[in-house]
Amino acid sequence: MRLAHLHLPHQTPFARVSDIQQALTSRLLTHKKLASPGSISSQCSNPSSISKTPPPPPDPTIITFTPNPVYTTGRNNPLPPPPLEPIRSLFTGHKAEYHPTLRGGQTTYHGPGQMVAYTILDLKRLGLTPRCHIRVLENSVIDLLASYGVKGFTTEDPGVWTGAGPKKITAVGVHLRRNISSFGIGLNVTDEPMWFFKQIVACGLEGKEATSLQGEGVSAEIDDVAAGFVERFVARVNADFACGEGAGEKIDEVYRVKEEDLLPGLQ
Repeated sequence: MRLAHLHLPHQTPFARVSDIQQALTSRLLTHKKLASPGSISSQCSNPSSISKTPPPPPDPTIITFTPNPVYTTGRNNPLPPPPLEPIRSLFTGHKAEYHPTLRGGQTTYHGPGQMVAYTILDLKRLGLTPRCHIRVLENSVIDLLASYGVKGFTTEDPGVWTGAGPKKITAVGVHLRRNISSFGIGLNVTDEPMWFFKQIVACGLEGKEATSLQGEGVSAEIDDVAAGFVERFVARVNADFACGEGAGEKIDEVYRVKEEDLLPGLQ
């Protein structure tokens, strides 16, 4: 299996990345629907609709990017989300946007100084359960942090943490539909996001603080962090111990794509 890596090297509007993610997710869902037993049976009753060669499944994709400042809410937020009202002025005074999303979790912040990675995958094809997918994301981050000399770990709270506090260095939140994943992780590379986190109860965790690689004494480039995360994610997916099942396909190749190559019809 090949994995496409779309890295957006410049700050990108969150809505733009959401559109790309939605297009990629829809493509995987459409293929899965056409390949389902019900769809195949329907084609068999109408021979003229049967393709001579069924198209292969679309490649899974990881999008790595840094969005413009944005607060996002997840499925666990009540509607309308009360925590947003006190920070309404942030959306204009500090040019932070607000977007509701379908990911798990509550209110969080993304923006400059972060490396955000969205994984658009067919978990069944990779042999990943939903819980295992989360574990692979977290362990990939822990492996990446270790390469910078930072000890990361998980707790009973979501995400990846570090230090004696502990402090949260990476948020994790995903969405699944028919085992097609979307969203992923947000890793703090510099201290730039810290002020924005202090304006909210991030992820609904009272009294918890955030940190970054910079806050832990590490200077790193976001492009390098993005490439390092993808490398470690692939290693975790391919590892025999990743889920204890070993029934999925392995990722044989990672290739870089540009936005226009991946989705030429998306304007």
